Amino acid sequence: MYRIYIVEDDARMAGLVGRYLQKYGYAVQIAEEFDSIKEEFVQCRPDLVILDIHLLSFDGFYWCRQIRSISHVPIIFLTARSGEMDQVFAIENGGDDYITKPFHLEVLLAKVKGVLRRTYGDYASPTDYHILEVDGLFLYRNKNTVEFNHRKTECSPKEFRLLDILLSKHGQVVTRNELLEAIWDEIDFVDDNTLNVNIRRAREKLKELGIVDAIQTIRGQGYLLKNTWGQTS
Repeated sequence: MYRIYIVEDDARMAGLVGRYLQKYGYAVQIAEEFDSIKEEFVQCRPDLVILDIHLLSFDGFYWCRQIRSISHVPIIFLTARSGEMDQVFAIENGGDDYITKPFHLEVLLAKVKGVLRRTYGDYASPTDYHILEVDGLFLYRNKNTVEFNHRKTECSPKEFRLLDILLSKHGQVVTRNELLEAIWDEIDFVDDNTLNVNIRRAREKLKELGIVDAIQTIRGQGYLLKNTWGQTS
């Protein structure tokens, strides 16, 4: 049973979402101390976090960064329609998906199922193939960890999924739609900036390992992962 931690300071909304998810078999914990979200998160040990952006003391972006400092558990942001940049900020701060208010509970459930499926289930990497390796660059699929030359870095689920797809097809162009479909359920509502942000973050993860200029933009087509590390390793 997946455990979901709901961080929403509207008690009525939090209760409504919590009861709905429980009806579909999820264990739910609703945040109580909004100055101690990180501590509650550690105690709860959830499989997924639903995080409102507009909270009382600190906003959702702050708490997302705090959670990301200790965990790569998937996070779905709740955003307001009036905040045009909320979606981009959500991704930049480590979110894995977002849903705009007001929303239908059925849509939220679909988002929850999609993120859990990609992270832990059908769309996650098969358990028989935990490790992908190309010329000394290792992707550990059961840990969301990348390693090169004895240096390791941990990735968020979306960063890792992008690197996994690109490395699996290294030397080939992967279209923007392929990448979008692999990591988002409803690509009609994802703009170019959102994918660009995640590509930039994936590049930064490789840079931490000393790999530069590997993810190349193919104008009008998509992205290509070029084996630049194998030339010097």
